[in-house]
Amino acid sequence: MTELPNLAHARQLIGADVRDAPTPALILDLPKVRANIAEMARRMSSVPAALRPHAKIHKSPILGQMQIDAGAIGLTTATVWEAAAMIEAGIAEVLIANQVVGPRKVAELARLASIGEVITLVDDAGNVEQISAAAQKAGSEVGILVELDVGLHRAGVRSVAAAVELAEYVERAPGVRLRGPFGYEGHCMLEPDRAERVRKAQAANAALLELADELEAHGLSTEIVAAGGLGTWDITGANPRITEIHAGSYIFSDAFHRNLVPGFEPALTVLATIISRSGAMAVLDCGRKSIGIDRTPPELVGVRGAIRFEHGEYFIHEEHTAIELDDEPQLAVGDTVRLMPGYSPTTVNFYDCYYVVEDGRVIDVWPVLGRYGSETAGSAP
Repeated sequence: MTELPNLAHARQLIGADVRDAPTPALILDLPKVRANIAEMARRMSSVPAALRPHAKIHKSPILGQMQIDAGAIGLTTATVWEAAAMIEAGIAEVLIANQVVGPRKVAELARLASIGEVITLVDDAGNVEQISAAAQKAGSEVGILVELDVGLHRAGVRSVAAAVELAEYVERAPGVRLRGPFGYEGHCMLEPDRAERVRKAQAANAALLELADELEAHGLSTEIVAAGGLGTWDITGANPRITEIHAGSYIFSDAFHRNLVPGFEPALTVLATIISRSGAMAVLDCGRKSIGIDRTPPELVGVRGAIRFEHGEYFIHEEHTAIELDDEPQLAVGDTVRLMPGYSPTTVNFYDCYYVVEDGRVIDVWPVLGRYGSETAGSAP
């Protein structure tokens, strides 16, 4: 894969103090990442399900390989382009936990299946036909999970009977192989009440297992029965009939996930420079275009203060974030601070690379891959 043009410039910072990085900069604390990977591996050892972590969080084959080395059975991605980045870097097996639709993306899917093991979701017979034709043309075989809507009401076949009918269609189609059912209980992830989250997740899991029972009764594969994310890792993962879950945000945590599932270190920050200061208020050179604010605002790290609020909303514009500093008179224009993202996955998507840091120094620069089709789809027609 061709290296992104600005990575060579970023690598000039290797060995430097992290505060020398041009801001806004994406900072990965390597010891904390290693600790988070080890902690999730420890937790997964207590449940029967395997972990296939979601690489949409980090978009890095290096981090994905670290997760596999710690016991993950492969990786999950949201897009075919993320899958391409992982497979072309040597990751052997990838589940695209999404529908892959459209001729260019389906051609890429079929191509990837010729160099690695690729599984994708379907909920439509026409999509199966398209994937089948592309796989036959590429001389490959694409793994298929039939997605059932278990309560999220996003994608997925809406009834068990219709899902079985679709699975039978997959079974007959050349160039594809039915691997089993999929049912993501995403509507349960954000439930703050633990008892209610358990109830909702178990109900969703029961719907998925009803489909698994029907597939088995029709002689169809349930080699994989897939569900689960970080918010339900110990609920869905504890079900002995669910073979794998796809938790991923544990690797970085953030201001949102830290409260949803405690016990993981905030390993990702955005380095920002103070570009203006007036009294207790300082303005940073990062905003909505450089830090994820989904569900909760970012938080200052290692500095006494907080995001400034105005008219009931936090002061984060496209290129600026205003903060209120508490007793920090030494911080002046030109100084840097770090922000923990409100939401790590969308933060990563803004950047081309991580500055990998240990003990305050940049020890490496890792690319963020799979954001655009043009990075990886050179072979697709």
